Amino acid sequence: MVRAAAGGRLAPRRARRTTARCRPPWPGDLVQKAPEEPDRTVMAMPREPESSRIRRVIEKFEIRGQRTYTPVMTVFDRSAGIFHYTPEGRRLYDFASGVLVANLGHNPRNWLKRLMDYLGWRQVLQDDTAAYVPVVPLTAYNGATELEALASERLIQTVRAQPGGARAQKIIWAASGSEAVQKALWAALAYRPARTFIWATRDGFHGKKGLAEAVTGNEESPNRDPRVRFISFPKEECIDVTVRNSGQFDPTPYERELEQLWQECDGKVACLITEPYLGAAGSFHPPAAYLQLLDRFCKEHDIVFILDEIQSCFCRTGPMFAFERYGVEPDIVLLGKAMANGVPVSVAVGRADVLDTLDYGEASDTFSGNPLACAAVLATLDCYEASGVVAHVGGLEPIMEEGLCRLKELPFVQHVRGEGMVWGVETCAHGGRDAHEMACEIIRACYAGNEEGTGIHLIGPLAKRVLRVSPPLVIGKDEAAQALELMFELCSRLV
Repeated sequence: MVRAAAGGRLAPRRARRTTARCRPPWPGDLVQKAPEEPDRTVMAMPREPESSRIRRVIEKFEIRGQRTYTPVMTVFDRSAGIFHYTPEGRRLYDFASGVLVANLGHNPRNWLKRLMDYLGWRQVLQDDTAAYVPVVPLTAYNGATELEALASERLIQTVRAQPGGARAQKIIWAASGSEAVQKALWAALAYRPARTFIWATRDGFHGKKGLAEAVTGNEESPNRDPRVRFISFPKEECIDVTVRNSGQFDPTPYERELEQLWQECDGKVACLITEPYLGAAGSFHPPAAYLQLLDRFCKEHDIVFILDEIQSCFCRTGPMFAFERYGVEPDIVLLGKAMANGVPVSVAVGRADVLDTLDYGEASDTFSGNPLACAAVLATLDCYEASGVVAHVGGLEPIMEEGLCRLKELPFVQHVRGEGMVWGVETCAHGGRDAHEMACEIIRACYAGNEEGTGIHLIGPLAKRVLRVSPPLVIGKDEAAQALELMFELCSRLV
C-alpha cells in the first residue's frame, strides 16, 4: 500500500498580511471578469490579499500567453503530498498533479533524499566554508556523466520489462515533451527518406513547437505542414464510461480510412503518431481495439508507430505504461512529465535502427540529458520500485469512477470518462450558462472550498468544457473518497 506523504497533515502556516481565521471565500466573492474582455483578466478573491498581490505582479510583468486559461489562478505557497497550500494558509486537494507530473505527490521525502544523494548534495551542503562544492555539474553539454549513463540504461530496462516494450533499444533525451516528439519525428523521417508523409490522430496534442505543433490538432489548425495527414479518432465510442464499458466497437470504418489514405499517399508514409488517449481534446480514452488496429496496420506497412505517452506514462492510466493496458507494441514511445516528478525532462525510447539515423548534432540541445534531470529520473524509478504504485492505482480506479460518475446526478454534468487516475468530467449548459461557463463555475466553487477552508485545485477546462481530474497517485483510498465527496458537495451548491 502506498501511503500519502505526511504533508497531507501539514499545519497551515501563519498567513502573511492577513488572518487565516477569516471564513474562506465563496464563489460569489469572486471578482468578475470585465464583460468586454472575456477570459482575459486574472481572477482574484478579496479574502486572499497576498495571493491577489502576487497575481497582480504576475499580470503586470508576464504575458497571458505563457499560461492556459484558468478562471482562478491558484497561488502556491507550498505543497506536500496531495495538498497545495495558499499564502493565506488554505488547503487545497490537488486534482491536477501539476498537469500529470507529480504522480508521487509533492516533495516526497524519500524522493528528495534520493535526488540529493545522486547529485552528492547531502554530503557537502553542511560544509558552508567553501565557495564552491565539488559535486556533479548541473550542465554537461557535449560531455557525459555516470548519472546519464545509469538513467538511460534503467529507463530502457524499465520499458523493456513491460509487455509491449520489447522494441526499446535506444534513447533520445529532451527537455520538454514537444522536443521529444520533434526528435522522434525527425528520426522516423530520416529512417525512410523516400517516405515523406506523417499521420497523426485528429484533435491530438503533441506540443507547440515545430513538427510537434504540426501533428497537433486537425486540418483547420493554423500551423499546418504539407507532410501531415490526420486520421479519425473514435470519440463517440468513448464519450462516457458507460459507452466505453459496453464492449461494442466496430473497427471497420477506421480500417477503411487507413487503407484509403495509404493509397492517397502512394505508400510514402514514414510514421504514425498518436496518444493512448486524447488528453487536451477532453480526455477521450478509446477502445483498445482501435490502438491495436493502428499498431497492426503500421507493422503490416512498415510504418514507424510512435506512441506519445508524455501524459500517460508512469502509472497514470493504471499500469506503468499505457501501451500495456492497450496491448500494443510501439516502435517509439515518448515519456515525460511524471518520470521526474517535477523536474523538466522527456525522452524518446525505441528501435535502434530508427533512432540511430540521427547523426552528431541532429538531436542535440543545451539541456538534454543534464545531470539534474537524470538524477530526478533515477530517484523516481527508485521510488516506483520500492512501492506498490501499480497495485494502489488499481484499487483507486473504481473509487474515482464511482465518485465522479455521481456528479452526473447534477444537471450540468453530462459525461464522465477516463481510466486509472486520469479522468474527464464534461459539463453542459445550465441555468442560463453555457457548458464553458459552467465548467468555470465548478472550478471557482471547488477553489472556494467549504466552511473549514478546504478546497480543490483544478486547472482550466479542457476543450472549454471538460474538467480534468488527476490527483497524485499516492492519494489514499479514504482521502480520494473524501475529496470526491467534497467535490460533489461544492458542485451541488451550483444547482
